[in-house]
Amino acid sequence: EVQLVESGGGSVQSGGSLRLSCDVFGYAFSTISLGWFRQAPGKEREGVATIDNRGDTDYGDSVKGRFTVPKDPAKNTLFLTMNRLTPEDTAMYYCAANKDYIRSSWGLRHPTFYAYWGQGTQVTVSS
Repeated sequence: EVQLVESGGGSVQSGGSLRLSCDVFGYAFSTISLGWFRQAPGKEREGVATIDNRGDTDYGDSVKGRFTVPKDPAKNTLFLTMNRLTPEDTAMYYCAANKDYIRSSWGLRHPTFYAYWGQGTQVTVSS
């Protein structure tokens, strides 16, 4: 069974950076489709970044140019590097995965297609 464990959240001032990690267990990392999503209190879940098993990526409009999703296949880890953070980035961040191919652009806007989710890690950005 696929298990996802996020880490790296915390508090940072506006303009700062953070790197989140998602460790993937129980499935071949090279063939899995992955994504990062976030949800702030009172708001809907939002697609942050997705990467499919072909290596194609897509990013939410609000994070383009600031966030990236590098991978470390040797460690079965997906990262979310976040730069120039603003208070609007404050949310619980979740890693998601699916064994089947999900085109990155599709997955970003359809989180329900991801079958596996981590427990989340909180990111708080103060002004």
